[in-house]
Amino acid sequence: MATNLAIDNNLLVMAQDIAGIKTKKETVNLALKEFVQRRKQEEIFDLFGSIEYDDDYDYKKLRNRK
Repeated sequence: MATNLAIDNNLLVMAQDIAGIKTKKETVNLALKEFVQRRKQEEIFDLFGSIEYDDDYDYKKLRNRK
């Protein structure tokens, strides 16, 4: 799918240099992939403190020590 975008060329060149990528297309695709991964990771942080644990749960009872 061809898409025309006005992208800051200096920023794109810096990203290419940092990533060691030769093409602009690969650079943009990698940047988008990393952006999505980071946002998904941030969603996980939102879960901290929102899970209620059973006070009666005893993980030591489930251990099999032989």
